[in-house]
Amino acid sequence: MDPAATIAGLVAVLNTSQLIIHLSLRQMQRNRARRLRHRRESLKSESGTELSETTSPSAQDMTLAMGHVDFVERRFWARETSTEWWDRIVLQVWDESQWLRNFRMRKGTFLELCELLSPALKRKDTRMRAALTVQKRVAIALWKLATPDSYRSVANHFGVGKSTVGVVVMQVAKAIVKVLLPKVVTLGNAQVIIDGFAAMGFPNCGGAIDGTHIPILGPDHQASQYINRKGYFSMVLQALVDHRGRFTNIYVGWPGKVHDARVFRNSGLFRRLQEGIYFPDHKITLGDVEMPTVILGDPAYPLMPWLMKPYTGALDTEKELFNYRLSKCRMVVECAFGRLKGRWRSLLTRCDLSETNIPIVIAACCVLHNLCESKGETFM
Repeated sequence: MDPAATIAGLVAVLNTSQLIIHLSLRQMQRNRARRLRHRRESLKSESGTELSETTSPSAQDMTLAMGHVDFVERRFWARETSTEWWDRIVLQVWDESQWLRNFRMRKGTFLELCELLSPALKRKDTRMRAALTVQKRVAIALWKLATPDSYRSVANHFGVGKSTVGVVVMQVAKAIVKVLLPKVVTLGNAQVIIDGFAAMGFPNCGGAIDGTHIPILGPDHQASQYINRKGYFSMVLQALVDHRGRFTNIYVGWPGKVHDARVFRNSGLFRRLQEGIYFPDHKITLGDVEMPTVILGDPAYPLMPWLMKPYTGALDTEKELFNYRLSKCRMVVECAFGRLKGRWRSLLTRCDLSETNIPIVIAACCVLHNLCESKGETFM
């Protein structure tokens, strides 16, 4: 056969193939447009049909031809969850005792807390979903801090995602520390505190100090430094409290292996007491001794002119009486730690947050403790 005729025949076959492909593509596009038109008409006529039945993608929604792919636009951004429990039961039905048992505070105190935190927690709605209200954010955080529930359990209660619970807890904790810590955890009126301890039997006392261990999960780095003398991983919370058991100074973040005396010597409280600037200059004279304002500690703390600790060894009657009065007044800090962990029971379980976030949550719990104490919330 003539080469020229062969080439001409091949060109004709290729042209015919391209024409067939072009016509096929146009026909497939027409069919797809017809199907989409029919589906829209069906959606309008069948208004009672479930959304999940009429909008689920099928194999016909994707056309694969000569390297061209058409995908159906995604119709769902989030899975629907129920918020009926929070909106209709908690906010409208629960009485004060139920609020106190579950959120550790009455509804009035809760609403006041939300108002104080609103500037730091309020978020704007987006095109995809409405933002959680400030009240719901605070409620999620309080529920998680007050109970040892899992993130999934809290999420199911409030109708949010599991990851949302973790984000909200840290948002609220950071807002509490930023907005309320400087206002709530303060010395206040030192003379009232001194008078309170004097009524309990110890003169010119400005507070009682002690440390407690908050259980945590073993960190990835230097885990052995966090094993305390009782054998579990922990972080130290040092606190100074007044005669009513409210925190006037807190210091948190040291590993559990570190001794209380070392934590104290590295705190800002020690430096200010040493410089004589923490308490106002209020000295009294006992016999021929001029006594400054002091704080009370257990035998683990160093004896200082402004820090009293119990006598040890063989004791006579006077020393036993001194120890008795000191211990009676120092017990307020032990009771304060008991109420702190009793209210915010997440501090009793191993905290699964990072090493940078754990001190923030502990400090937030201390602020909430002071808030509950000042509002007279009954400790259940």
